[in-house]
Amino acid sequence: MTTLEGLAGSAPLQMLSVSIIGLMVGSFLNVVTLRLPRMLELEWAAQCAELRGEPLPETPALGLARPASHCPSCQSPVHALDNIPIVSWLLLRGRCRTCHARISARYPIVEAVTALLSLVTWWQLGWSTTAAAGLVLTWWLIALTIIDLDHQLLPDNLTLPGVWLGLLLSLAGVFVGPTEAIIGASAGYLALWSVYQAFRLVTGKEGMGYGDFKLLALLGAWLGWQSLPLVIILSSLVGAVVGMALIAGLGRHRDQPIPFGPYLAAAGWIAMLWGDRITGAYLRFSGLN
Repeated sequence: MTTLEGLAGSAPLQMLSVSIIGLMVGSFLNVVTLRLPRMLELEWAAQCAELRGEPLPETPALGLARPASHCPSCQSPVHALDNIPIVSWLLLRGRCRTCHARISARYPIVEAVTALLSLVTWWQLGWSTTAAAGLVLTWWLIALTIIDLDHQLLPDNLTLPGVWLGLLLSLAGVFVGPTEAIIGASAGYLALWSVYQAFRLVTGKEGMGYGDFKLLALLGAWLGWQSLPLVIILSSLVGAVVGMALIAGLGRHRDQPIPFGPYLAAAGWIAMLWGDRITGAYLRFSGLN
């Protein structure tokens, strides 16, 4: 682990810096998770119209940077002082300054969770290039988790660049080397693809989406093939427990799909920070080490 000498100050200063960065990134993730699915829907609608030979639908200009932040109810622009993560929402008591419409608590929650997970990542990995990469992966997984929970969608716009970024980082030996990363990406995709094909042959149903394959490939590219068994086991266990709880406690129908991406993302994040310890403890407990 390479320490970034000269940038590393005292622990409280590092903690403050990581918290502020996490809050700012969390604010941006709110934009990404709300706008990216809508951008994709508009793009798909235009492609379908073009294939059918129909006039292209008139769509508003929408991107991650434009239009500027505004109230969804009255369309009033959100001024800079009203866009401070968490603080502005609390001062405004969760309402728009202009029309007093409610502002979802989702915004400060995402900002707070991003800051908290960023702090935990820094605490475990230290002030280093590995920690910087770990923060990026953490933010990436948060965005994918939220979008999958909202839309049961893991966009290629996030999963595929994430795979390539993990492979490129492996050239510098961040987390793992190139061999482990390439095998990890390949094995991650093929593992869930094989399960998907087997399930479809037996039941005639699709048990998961292709986005799940790509997400596991992303985790394999970042963390190496060695992390895949732990990620699969953890995500499957948590997914099974949560699924049974939803069916038993909330009356959710067993045929109603449950997004698997959040469980993969959570398991990947745990494997990034504590994978070696968990695996080592299991081997000691089982007497294999």
